[in-house]
Amino acid sequence: MQRSAMDDEYALFAAVVEHGSLSAAARALRLSPAMASRRLARLEDRLGARLLNRTTRRQSPTEAGAVFYRRVVEILAASREAEALVAGGARMAAGPLRITAPTSFGRMHVAPHLKGFLDRHPRVALRLDLSDAYVDLMGERYDLAIRIGQRVESSMVGVRLASNRRVLCASPGYVAEHGEPRTLRDLSDHRLLAAMGQSPWRLHGPNGAVSVTVDSRVATNSSEVVRELAVAGAGIALRSTWDIHEDLAAGRLQVVLPDHEGAQSVGLYAVHPRSDLVPASVVAFIAYLAELYGDRPPWED
Repeated sequence: MQRSAMDDEYALFAAVVEHGSLSAAARALRLSPAMASRRLARLEDRLGARLLNRTTRRQSPTEAGAVFYRRVVEILAASREAEALVAGGARMAAGPLRITAPTSFGRMHVAPHLKGFLDRHPRVALRLDLSDAYVDLMGERYDLAIRIGQRVESSMVGVRLASNRRVLCASPGYVAEHGEPRTLRDLSDHRLLAAMGQSPWRLHGPNGAVSVTVDSRVATNSSEVVRELAVAGAGIALRSTWDIHEDLAAGRLQVVLPDHEGAQSVGLYAVHPRSDLVPASVVAFIAYLAELYGDRPPWED
């Protein structure tokens, strides 16, 4: 299988960190020193950052390089896992398939596309349950979960399907009445909205990570209620773009403090229990979602 140039650069950078030198990494990957040096330089040029501290004997990651290395290892592992899943998808997908997904996401971005999956795999008997509660896949005998978060527990396999971009937003009516915040400090003078368990807001801005404690004007266990309150002009909310893209496009909501977004480590995952033999229906559904959402999910258009 032919690898992409980006995959090659990531694999080389990870090998340099793990072997401690560019020459050792080049030998491990069977590259010439000159080729390895060019690939590493190309990666740093594209990122606009120096990833390695170079000495005559050893290369160690810079602060940015250490952060990038941790993410690269996850990306390479997820890539291998996804290839293995798709490779196993040649088996016939059939039988029951039990899936759980968050309520809003499942309603908006899973349910409308189920017909396409069922048309491809007519022998699958699918059950989709929507819940915002944490579901014990093993205990409740689910085959697959769609989850939004930062990490996947070690007993599970997680395939990252897409990033989860979150923005601060409010209705034009709210902004007209209360003014638009210009800095994070201004948020203390505004009405904030968050579901229970969603405080503090962990944001990323020009100066790095920051945490904002939210004393929500309304207490609710429903993220959908938070979205409806924001559209109605009740305050400022931190919402995922998959949740509010139609409201943004229609002008019912607008982004405020655009330089600050939710932590970039949060992603959309397909999660299933570890097993030596993953059901073909699980493999097929993950491949279908990966194709559906692609490199740029439709809600980002």
